[in-house]
Parts: sequence; structure tokens; C-alpha cells
Amino acid sequence: MRVVLQRVKHASVSIDSKVHGKIGRGYVLLVGVADSDGDDEIAYLAHKIDKLRIFEDDADKLNLDIHAVHGAILSISQFTLYADTKKGNRPSFTKAGAPDHANQIYERFNDRLREAGLDVQTGIFGADMQVELQNDGPVTIIFDTDHR
Repeated sequence: MRVVLQRVKHASVSIDSKVHGKIGRGYVLLVGVADSDGDDEIAYLAHKIDKLRIFEDDADKLNLDIHAVHGAILSISQFTLYADTKKGNRPSFTKAGAPDHANQIYERFNDRLREAGLDVQTGIFGADMQVELQNDGPVTIIFDTDHR
């Protein structure tokens, strides 16, 4: 699995010009799934994201997790995180997970974050989505379970 995490002041996702998910302070997660991903990858990433300390404390140190700031998550499925650009100018997405498998992993990943007590808003898997956000920092972290 690959996740691009962005710390945000606020974010929303719209589908067909209608807001489908909206958060205040927290994280936007762009989530990509490969066919080899399963429960181990879900557990690893959900734990890392749940415990990640990237919000400032009173001493301006990145020392607080998302729970401490009462943050939320906007999770967006993004198969393009598995783009292969080695040949030519048109990316190949053959390394991205098959849609049925990827959707199941994506939903289980979001459920795992909710089980940790997090408010998780989402887009719709496979939909054409417009994501609006205001980066905070900016702080952007890339997770790849193949490199843990």
C-alpha cells in the first residue's frame, strides 16, 4: 500500500459538484492499493497514521498526534500512486490493485482507522472526485509498505 498523508487545516471532496466528505483540521490521505496488499499492510499503516505525531505542541515541536488536536481524516482512493513512468510519456497503472480487491482493502483500511477512534470521511472509490484542501505547514509524508 502507498499513502500520501498531508496535514491540513481543512479539506473536502466533491462528486458531481456535491460535497461528499468534509473535515476541519487533520489529514488528507491519498490511498493506493496493490494486489499483494492485505491485513498486514492495513494494520501497519493504520497504526502508523493513528500514532503519528506531526502536530505542534506548546513548544512548537511536532509532538502531538491527531487525537490530541481532535483532528479528522479525509481518505481518498488513488490508484495513480502506482503509476509507472519508466517508459514513454503515458503512465502505466498495471501495478495498481484490481478494482474489487483495492476497494475492499481501502474500505477495511478506513474501518481500521475508525476503530482507532478517528473520524474518517471518504470519497467514493473509483469516482471522479474534486479534492480541495488547505495544507498546514506544509507537512506531507509518504508511506509505502514495501519500504517499511
